[in-house]
Amino acid sequence: MIETDALVIGAGPVGLFQVFELGLLGISAQVVDALPHVGGQCIELYADKPIYDIPGVPVCSGRELVERLQQQVRPFAPTLHLGQEVSALQPQPDGRWQLRTSTGQAFLAKTVFIAAGVGAFQPKRLRLEGAEALEGRHIHHRLDSLPAHGQRVLVLGGEAPAVTAALELAEAGAAAQVTLLHRKDAFKAPTELLARLQALRDAGRIQVEVGQPLALRTADGGLQGLDILDAAGQTRPVAADHLLVRLGLSPRLGALADWGLALERKLVTVDTARFETSLPGVYAVGDINHYPGKRKLLVSGFHEATLAAFAAAERVFPGQPIHLQYTTTSPKLHERLGVSAPTGD
Repeated sequence: MIETDALVIGAGPVGLFQVFELGLLGISAQVVDALPHVGGQCIELYADKPIYDIPGVPVCSGRELVERLQQQVRPFAPTLHLGQEVSALQPQPDGRWQLRTSTGQAFLAKTVFIAAGVGAFQPKRLRLEGAEALEGRHIHHRLDSLPAHGQRVLVLGGEAPAVTAALELAEAGAAAQVTLLHRKDAFKAPTELLARLQALRDAGRIQVEVGQPLALRTADGGLQGLDILDAAGQTRPVAADHLLVRLGLSPRLGALADWGLALERKLVTVDTARFETSLPGVYAVGDINHYPGKRKLLVSGFHEATLAAFAAAERVFPGQPIHLQYTTTSPKLHERLGVSAPTGD
Protein backbone atom coordinates (compact mmCIF):
# COMPACT_ATOMS: atom_id res chain seq x y z
CA MET A 1 0.00 0.00 0.00
CA ILE A 2 1.44 3.35 -1.09
CA GLU A 3 0.14 6.36 0.83
CA THR A 4 0.13 9.64 -1.07
CA ASP A 5 -1.33 13.13 -1.02
CA ALA A 6 -2.56 12.74 -4.58
CA LEU A 7 -2.96 10.01 -7.17
CA VAL A 8 -3.11 11.24 -10.77
CA ILE A 9 -4.74 8.84 -13.21
CA GLY A 10 -3.29 9.60 -16.62
CA ALA A 11 0.22 10.65 -17.69
CA GLY A 12 -0.73 12.73 -20.69
CA PRO A 13 0.03 16.47 -20.95
CA VAL A 14 -2.78 17.50 -18.58
CA GLY A 15 -1.89 14.78 -16.08
CA LEU A 16 1.75 15.87 -16.10
CA PHE A 17 0.79 19.52 -15.66
CA GLN A 18 -1.50 18.47 -12.82
CA VAL A 19 1.55 17.03 -11.05
CA PHE A 20 3.35 20.34 -11.57
CA GLU A 21 0.53 22.44 -10.12
CA LEU A 22 0.22 20.09 -7.15
CA GLY A 23 3.97 20.26 -6.59
CA LEU A 24 3.91 24.05 -6.45
CA LEU A 25 1.43 23.73 -3.58
CA GLY A 26 3.57 21.19 -1.74
CA ILE A 27 1.38 18.22 -2.65
CA SER A 28 3.22 15.04 -3.61
CA ALA A 29 1.77 12.81 -6.31
CA GLN A 30 1.88 9.31 -7.71
CA VAL A 31 0.89 8.77 -11.36
CA VAL A 32 -0.78 5.74 -12.99
CA ASP A 33 -1.23 5.23 -16.73
CA ALA A 34 -2.44 2.30 -18.81
CA LEU A 35 0.22 2.93 -21.45
CA PRO A 36 3.82 1.76 -20.94
CA HIS A 37 5.08 5.33 -21.41
CA VAL A 38 4.06 8.89 -20.57
CA GLY A 39 2.37 11.23 -23.05
CA GLY A 40 -1.10 9.74 -23.54
CA GLN A 41 -2.84 10.50 -26.80
CA CYS A 42 -0.36 13.31 -27.43
CA ILE A 43 2.27 10.63 -28.08
CA GLU A 44 -0.02 7.94 -29.47
CA LEU A 45 -1.90 10.10 -31.96
CA TYR A 46 0.27 13.09 -32.88
CA ALA A 47 3.77 12.60 -31.52
CA ASP A 48 5.42 14.08 -34.61
CA LYS A 49 2.68 16.46 -35.71
CA PRO A 50 2.91 20.20 -35.00
CA ILE A 51 0.94 21.90 -32.21
CA TYR A 52 0.45 25.64 -32.56
CA ASP A 53 -1.78 26.65 -29.62
CA ILE A 54 0.46 26.29 -26.55
CA PRO A 55 0.93 29.77 -25.01
CA GLY A 56 4.43 31.14 -25.55
CA VAL A 57 5.42 28.22 -27.80
CA PRO A 58 4.77 29.09 -31.45
CA VAL A 59 5.09 25.46 -32.55
CA CYS A 60 6.19 22.13 -31.13
CA SER A 61 5.46 18.47 -31.80
CA GLY A 62 3.47 16.32 -29.42
CA ARG A 63 6.67 14.54 -28.45
CA GLU A 64 8.46 17.84 -27.73
CA LEU A 65 5.57 19.05 -25.58
CA VAL A 66 5.64 15.88 -23.47
CA GLU A 67 9.42 16.12 -23.09
CA ARG A 68 9.12 19.72 -21.86
CA LEU A 69 6.37 18.80 -19.41
CA GLN A 70 8.50 15.95 -18.06
CA GLN A 71 11.33 18.41 -17.54
CA GLN A 72 8.95 20.82 -15.82
CA VAL A 73 7.71 18.25 -13.27
CA ARG A 74 11.17 16.84 -12.55
CA PRO A 75 11.67 18.91 -9.35
CA PHE A 76 8.68 17.15 -7.81
CA ALA A 77 9.89 13.62 -8.69
CA PRO A 78 6.50 11.94 -9.18
CA THR A 79 6.55 8.15 -9.10
CA LEU A 80 5.19 6.70 -12.34
CA HIS A 81 3.25 3.44 -12.41
CA LEU A 82 2.96 2.67 -16.11
CA GLY A 83 1.35 -0.16 -18.03
CA GLN A 84 -1.47 -0.58 -15.52
CA GLU A 85 -5.02 0.64 -15.03
CA VAL A 86 -6.77 1.75 -11.86
CA SER A 87 -9.37 -0.98 -11.45
CA ALA A 88 -10.98 -0.10 -8.12
CA LEU A 89 -11.79 3.03 -6.11
CA GLN A 90 -13.19 2.74 -2.57
CA PRO A 91 -13.91 5.44 0.04
CA GLN A 92 -12.30 5.08 3.46
CA PRO A 93 -13.72 6.15 6.86
CA ASP A 94 -11.09 8.88 7.22
CA GLY A 95 -12.06 10.51 3.91
CA ARG A 96 -9.19 9.09 1.89
CA TRP A 97 -9.55 6.87 -1.15
CA GLN A 98 -8.16 3.37 -1.59
CA LEU A 99 -7.30 2.44 -5.15
CA ARG A 100 -5.97 -0.69 -6.75
CA THR A 101 -4.49 -1.22 -10.21
CA SER A 102 -4.65 -4.09 -12.68
CA THR A 103 -1.22 -5.26 -11.48
CA GLY A 104 -2.33 -5.40 -7.84
CA GLN A 105 -0.64 -2.18 -6.71
CA ALA A 106 -2.66 -0.47 -3.95
CA PHE A 107 -2.77 3.22 -3.02
CA LEU A 108 -4.26 5.22 -0.17
CA ALA A 109 -4.73 8.78 -1.41
CA LYS A 110 -6.09 11.95 0.13
CA THR A 111 -7.09 13.17 -3.33
CA VAL A 112 -7.56 11.60 -6.76
CA PHE A 113 -7.23 13.34 -10.13
CA ILE A 114 -8.74 11.72 -13.21
CA ALA A 115 -6.75 13.01 -16.18
CA ALA A 116 -7.51 10.06 -18.40
CA GLY A 117 -8.12 11.98 -21.63
CA VAL A 118 -10.69 10.13 -23.70
CA GLY A 119 -10.20 7.02 -21.57
CA ALA A 120 -7.59 4.38 -20.94
CA PHE A 121 -5.92 3.39 -24.21
CA GLN A 122 -6.13 -0.32 -25.00
CA PRO A 123 -4.44 -2.04 -27.94
CA LYS A 124 -6.76 -2.97 -30.77
CA ARG A 125 -7.12 -6.73 -30.85
CA LEU A 126 -6.76 -9.02 -33.82
CA ARG A 127 -10.34 -9.98 -34.65
CA LEU A 128 -9.74 -13.50 -35.91
CA GLU A 129 -11.21 -16.76 -34.68
CA GLY A 130 -8.98 -18.37 -32.06
CA ALA A 131 -6.92 -15.22 -31.41
CA GLU A 132 -8.05 -14.79 -27.81
CA ALA A 133 -6.76 -18.22 -26.85
CA LEU A 134 -3.29 -17.33 -28.16
CA GLU A 135 -3.03 -13.95 -26.39
CA GLY A 136 0.12 -13.75 -24.30
CA ARG A 137 1.58 -16.95 -25.78
CA HIS A 138 1.77 -16.37 -29.52
CA ILE A 139 -0.08 -13.08 -29.97
CA HIS A 140 1.45 -10.02 -28.28
CA HIS A 141 0.86 -6.27 -28.07
CA ARG A 142 4.10 -5.24 -26.40
CA LEU A 143 7.59 -5.90 -27.63
CA ASP A 144 8.96 -6.58 -24.15
CA SER A 145 6.56 -9.53 -23.72
CA LEU A 146 7.61 -11.24 -26.95
CA PRO A 147 10.15 -14.12 -26.83
CA ALA A 148 11.79 -13.27 -30.15
CA HIS A 149 15.02 -15.30 -29.92
CA GLY A 150 15.17 -17.72 -32.84
CA GLN A 151 11.52 -17.10 -33.70
CA ARG A 152 9.71 -15.99 -36.84
CA VAL A 153 7.93 -12.76 -35.88
CA LEU A 154 5.15 -11.16 -37.89
CA VAL A 155 4.42 -7.51 -37.01
CA LEU A 156 0.95 -6.25 -37.97
CA GLY A 157 0.37 -2.55 -38.61
CA GLY A 158 1.18 0.35 -40.89
CA GLU A 159 2.07 3.27 -38.63
CA ALA A 160 5.07 4.33 -36.59
CA PRO A 161 4.58 1.87 -33.66
CA ALA A 162 4.56 -1.10 -36.05
CA VAL A 163 7.52 0.19 -38.07
CA THR A 164 9.49 0.93 -34.90
CA ALA A 165 8.82 -2.56 -33.50
CA ALA A 166 9.93 -4.22 -36.75
CA LEU A 167 13.10 -2.11 -36.80
CA GLU A 168 13.97 -2.94 -33.20
CA LEU A 169 13.46 -6.66 -33.79
CA ALA A 170 15.54 -6.68 -36.96
CA GLU A 171 18.33 -4.52 -35.56
CA ALA A 172 18.55 -6.63 -32.39
CA GLY A 173 19.19 -9.66 -34.58
CA ALA A 174 17.62 -12.17 -32.18
CA ALA A 175 14.60 -13.15 -34.29
CA ALA A 176 15.04 -15.76 -36.99
CA GLN A 177 12.79 -13.75 -39.31
CA VAL A 178 11.02 -10.38 -39.10
CA THR A 179 8.05 -9.66 -41.36
CA LEU A 180 5.92 -6.52 -41.46
CA LEU A 181 2.34 -6.95 -42.68
CA HIS A 182 0.18 -4.02 -43.84
CA ARG A 183 -2.70 -3.62 -46.25
CA LYS A 184 -0.47 -1.62 -48.62
CA ASP A 185 3.24 -1.06 -49.19
CA ALA A 186 3.18 2.43 -47.68
CA PHE A 187 3.73 3.29 -44.03
CA LYS A 188 2.85 6.34 -41.93
CA ALA A 189 6.00 7.04 -39.96
CA PRO A 190 8.71 9.72 -39.68
CA THR A 191 11.15 9.94 -42.58
CA GLU A 192 14.04 8.67 -40.46
CA LEU A 193 12.14 5.48 -39.59
CA LEU A 194 11.13 4.90 -43.19
CA ALA A 195 14.77 5.26 -44.31
CA ARG A 196 15.87 2.66 -41.75
CA LEU A 197 13.05 0.36 -42.84
CA GLN A 198 14.07 0.60 -46.49
CA ALA A 199 17.71 -0.09 -45.65
CA LEU A 200 16.77 -3.24 -43.72
CA ARG A 201 14.45 -4.36 -46.51
CA ASP A 202 17.25 -3.90 -49.04
CA ALA A 203 19.54 -5.94 -46.78
CA GLY A 204 16.95 -8.73 -46.51
CA ARG A 205 16.60 -8.34 -42.75
CA ILE A 206 12.92 -7.29 -42.87
CA GLN A 207 10.33 -8.77 -45.19
CA VAL A 208 7.20 -6.77 -46.06
CA GLU A 209 3.94 -8.53 -46.87
CA VAL A 210 1.01 -6.63 -48.36
CA GLY A 211 -2.44 -7.91 -47.51
CA GLN A 212 -5.19 -8.34 -44.96
CA PRO A 213 -5.18 -11.07 -42.28
CA LEU A 214 -7.91 -13.62 -42.90
CA ALA A 215 -7.32 -16.53 -40.51
CA LEU A 216 -4.83 -17.94 -38.03
CA ARG A 217 -2.88 -21.02 -38.99
CA THR A 218 -2.49 -23.22 -35.91
CA ALA A 219 -1.43 -26.75 -35.02
CA ASP A 220 -1.36 -28.54 -31.63
CA GLY A 221 -2.31 -25.33 -29.81
CA GLY A 222 0.55 -23.36 -31.34
CA LEU A 223 0.80 -20.77 -34.10
CA GLN A 224 2.12 -21.48 -37.57
CA GLY A 225 1.22 -18.18 -39.19
CA LEU A 226 -1.57 -16.32 -40.94
CA ASP A 227 -3.60 -16.71 -44.08
CA ILE A 228 -3.74 -13.32 -45.78
CA LEU A 229 -5.68 -11.84 -48.67
CA ASP A 230 -2.96 -10.27 -50.80
CA ALA A 231 -3.10 -7.28 -53.15
CA ALA A 232 -4.00 -9.54 -56.09
CA GLY A 233 -7.03 -10.90 -54.24
CA GLN A 234 -5.41 -14.26 -53.62
CA THR A 235 -5.31 -16.11 -50.31
CA ARG A 236 -1.89 -17.32 -49.26
CA PRO A 237 -0.04 -18.26 -46.05
CA VAL A 238 2.58 -16.21 -44.19
CA ALA A 239 4.67 -18.21 -41.71
CA ALA A 240 5.12 -16.95 -38.14
CA ASP A 241 5.72 -18.30 -34.64
CA HIS A 242 4.60 -15.06 -32.96
CA LEU A 243 2.42 -12.11 -33.93
CA LEU A 244 3.11 -8.61 -32.64
CA VAL A 245 -0.13 -6.68 -33.15
CA ARG A 246 0.39 -2.93 -33.57
CA LEU A 247 -2.94 -1.90 -35.10
CA GLY A 248 -3.34 1.17 -32.94
CA LEU A 249 -5.10 1.95 -29.69
CA SER A 250 -8.70 2.60 -28.74
CA PRO A 251 -9.83 4.44 -25.59
CA ARG A 252 -12.42 3.14 -23.12
CA LEU A 253 -13.68 4.22 -19.74
CA GLY A 254 -13.08 0.78 -18.23
CA ALA A 255 -13.59 0.44 -14.48
CA LEU A 256 -14.03 4.19 -14.10
CA ALA A 257 -17.62 3.79 -15.31
CA ASP A 258 -18.40 1.70 -12.20
CA TRP A 259 -17.07 4.08 -9.54
CA GLY A 260 -20.34 5.90 -8.93
CA LEU A 261 -19.23 9.11 -10.65
CA ALA A 262 -21.88 11.33 -12.18
CA LEU A 263 -21.47 10.89 -15.95
CA GLU A 264 -22.86 12.57 -19.04
CA ARG A 265 -22.28 10.83 -22.37
CA LYS A 266 -19.38 8.87 -20.91
CA LEU A 267 -17.75 12.02 -19.55
CA VAL A 268 -17.27 12.91 -15.88
CA THR A 269 -19.29 15.92 -14.77
CA VAL A 270 -17.51 18.50 -12.60
CA ASP A 271 -18.13 21.91 -11.09
CA THR A 272 -16.16 24.73 -12.67
CA ALA A 273 -14.93 26.29 -9.42
CA ARG A 274 -13.05 23.23 -8.14
CA PHE A 275 -13.25 20.68 -10.96
CA GLU A 276 -14.40 18.23 -8.33
CA THR A 277 -16.59 15.31 -9.38
CA SER A 278 -19.65 14.03 -7.57
CA LEU A 279 -17.24 12.17 -5.25
CA PRO A 280 -15.54 14.38 -2.62
CA GLY A 281 -11.79 14.63 -3.11
CA VAL A 282 -11.96 13.19 -6.64
CA TYR A 283 -11.28 15.68 -9.44
CA ALA A 284 -11.45 15.34 -13.22
CA VAL A 285 -9.41 17.46 -15.65
CA GLY A 286 -8.84 17.46 -19.37
CA ASP A 287 -10.85 15.68 -22.06
CA ILE A 288 -12.43 13.24 -19.59
CA ASN A 289 -14.59 15.89 -17.92
CA HIS A 290 -17.75 17.75 -18.87
CA TYR A 291 -19.30 21.06 -17.87
CA PRO A 292 -21.27 23.78 -19.68
CA GLY A 293 -19.04 25.47 -22.25
CA LYS A 294 -16.37 22.74 -22.13
CA ARG A 295 -13.80 22.87 -24.95
CA LYS A 296 -11.45 19.93 -25.46
CA LEU A 297 -8.22 21.89 -25.75
CA LEU A 298 -4.91 21.44 -23.98
CA VAL A 299 -5.00 25.00 -22.69
CA SER A 300 -8.40 24.30 -21.12
CA GLY A 301 -6.99 21.23 -19.39
CA PHE A 302 -4.05 23.22 -18.01
CA HIS A 303 -6.47 25.79 -16.56
CA GLU A 304 -8.61 23.04 -15.02
CA ALA A 305 -5.55 21.39 -13.45
CA THR A 306 -4.59 24.68 -11.79
CA LEU A 307 -7.98 25.22 -10.15
CA ALA A 308 -8.26 21.55 -9.17
CA ALA A 309 -4.87 21.73 -7.42
CA PHE A 310 -5.94 24.70 -5.31
CA ALA A 311 -9.17 22.94 -4.41
CA ALA A 312 -7.28 19.80 -3.41
CA ALA A 313 -4.87 21.79 -1.23
CA GLU A 314 -7.77 22.64 1.06
CA ARG A 315 -8.33 18.92 1.57
CA VAL A 316 -4.66 17.95 1.90
CA PHE A 317 -3.90 20.78 4.33
CA PRO A 318 -7.15 21.25 6.26
CA GLY A 319 -7.39 24.44 8.29
CA GLN A 320 -4.34 26.01 6.65
CA PRO A 321 -4.66 29.11 4.47
CA ILE A 322 -3.84 28.47 0.83
CA HIS A 323 -2.08 31.53 -0.50
CA LEU A 324 -1.68 32.44 -4.13
CA GLN A 325 2.03 32.76 -4.85
CA TYR A 326 3.93 33.61 -8.00
CA THR A 327 6.86 31.62 -9.35
CA THR A 328 8.54 34.92 -10.26
CA THR A 329 8.82 36.20 -6.68
CA SER A 330 8.03 33.47 -4.15
CA PRO A 331 11.06 32.10 -2.23
CA LYS A 332 8.99 29.07 -1.21
CA LEU A 333 8.19 28.24 -4.84
CA HIS A 334 11.81 28.80 -5.83
CA GLU A 335 12.81 26.28 -3.16
CA ARG A 336 10.27 23.75 -4.37
CA LEU A 337 11.38 24.21 -7.95
CA GLY A 338 15.05 24.01 -7.00
CA VAL A 339 15.89 27.33 -8.66
CA SER A 340 17.85 30.31 -7.43
CA ALA A 341 16.02 33.45 -6.44
CA PRO A 342 16.33 36.21 -9.04
CA THR A 343 18.87 38.92 -8.31
CA GLY A 344 18.66 42.68 -8.82
CA ASP A 345 15.83 45.12 -8.37
